[in-house]
Amino acid sequence: MSKNITKRAEDYSKWYNELVVKADLAENSGVRGCMVIKPYGYAIWEKLQAELDKRFKETGHSNAYFPLFVPKSLFEAEEKNAEGFAKECAVVTHYRLKNDPNQPGKLMVDPEAKLEEELVVRPTSEAIIWSTYKNWIQSYRDLPILINQWANVVRWEMRTRLFLRTAEFLWQEGHTAHATKEEAIAEAKQMQEVYEEVVKNIMAIPVVKGYKSESERFAGADDTYTIEALMQDGKALQAGTSHFLGQNFAKAFDVKFVNNEGKQEFVWATSWGVSTRLMGALIMTHSDDQGLVLPPKLAPIQVVIVPIYKSEEELKEIGNFADELIKEFKAKGISVKFDDRDTQRPGFKFAEWELKGVPVRIAVGARDMQNKTVELARRDNQTKEVVTQEGLATTVENLLEEIQNNLYKKALDFRNEHITEVNSFEEFKEVLETKGGFLSAHWDGTPETEEKIQELTKATIRCIPMDRKEEDGVCVFTGKPSKGRVLFAKAY
Repeated sequence: MSKNITKRAEDYSKWYNELVVKADLAENSGVRGCMVIKPYGYAIWEKLQAELDKRFKETGHSNAYFPLFVPKSLFEAEEKNAEGFAKECAVVTHYRLKNDPNQPGKLMVDPEAKLEEELVVRPTSEAIIWSTYKNWIQSYRDLPILINQWANVVRWEMRTRLFLRTAEFLWQEGHTAHATKEEAIAEAKQMQEVYEEVVKNIMAIPVVKGYKSESERFAGADDTYTIEALMQDGKALQAGTSHFLGQNFAKAFDVKFVNNEGKQEFVWATSWGVSTRLMGALIMTHSDDQGLVLPPKLAPIQVVIVPIYKSEEELKEIGNFADELIKEFKAKGISVKFDDRDTQRPGFKFAEWELKGVPVRIAVGARDMQNKTVELARRDNQTKEVVTQEGLATTVENLLEEIQNNLYKKALDFRNEHITEVNSFEEFKEVLETKGGFLSAHWDGTPETEEKIQELTKATIRCIPMDRKEEDGVCVFTGKPSKGRVLFAKAY
């Protein structure tokens, strides 16, 4: 199978785009800026979705669904949120088409079918949800409300890239309402930890946990908690955010409750979300020049068995062995495929499953059947070994765990090697251009300095790490006093 993927070192962006398409994850659609997620790509997303959904429910959240359309007046109610998303909004103005009298066979917008109020196609759902919560909340007994929705949103992007930035994408968005500020902050931090745990333990991606600077916060939030990952090209990727919204949306939509002392108060709020851009993070963290590399916990097919045979009789014998092996794998919860296609040669199959990132490949031929062995190939480090057929299911079960851990360690080592302390602006620029990664630097805390650094270098403050130590220093750009380091990086 001819893969012909551009090498990462030659053109990282081209490598990524080709890999997404050739590994059968997604493709561009007939709608500019929108993608088709193909079955193999969607199967990975479904596994990730299931892991997140399980944890949302374990932390007391329920799923619901709210409308795709938001009346413009509702969207405008929280000013910062509306301003923050205004440039990316798609707007519905009419509700009907009709035949175009000047062009037979063509349709035109019916000018008489203009909506009384324009509808914004949701870029995020705070407005429609908080206008609904107003009807649900009267007393402290109605709180907390812990809701999540799995949905699609539209943000009209001009420059798009599959999974990383598309005009329409899939995500989940949690929206919670609380009686106290402390409870809302605890909720926002809890969801940041849920995201960290899934990204670390399921996706095998290390992240830095922190909070955003004021200018990088979600529009309409008092605080944004984030997890930041580092891709192989040295650019950062925001992997998930959780927002403490204060009382901003409650005030915008007049959502009050009577507390246990009989006094009226505004509700405290959070929102939090991750999207299909996590698929981009998965690809860019682990994959190589041969194709996709998937952590076993997210691989739709964890093991592929490829028979090598010359006669129907040999295939039948290998098939019988594979049937028994598949039963043992399934009993252990391992997903497996027996690739007995007679239309492709073994070499083609090896290349195809390598491209698709299947963690473990088992090759078995007539001689293996005689010797009671198989050839076991690992996708993560591309090593092969001949092992005994006895206890093979347990061998593979342990190997999958080893691969999962190895992928995390490899990514963690890379991330740790690419966090660099810098103490002057010259050093900042040099490291950014030659090494990349996270730059740990003192900052004077002003949005003006942050903006100037971004203007000169394209690097932004990814986060103020949760575990940063307080230390007196001077800002890398202005020389003004600083109380601690923040992480800068170029980012997706």
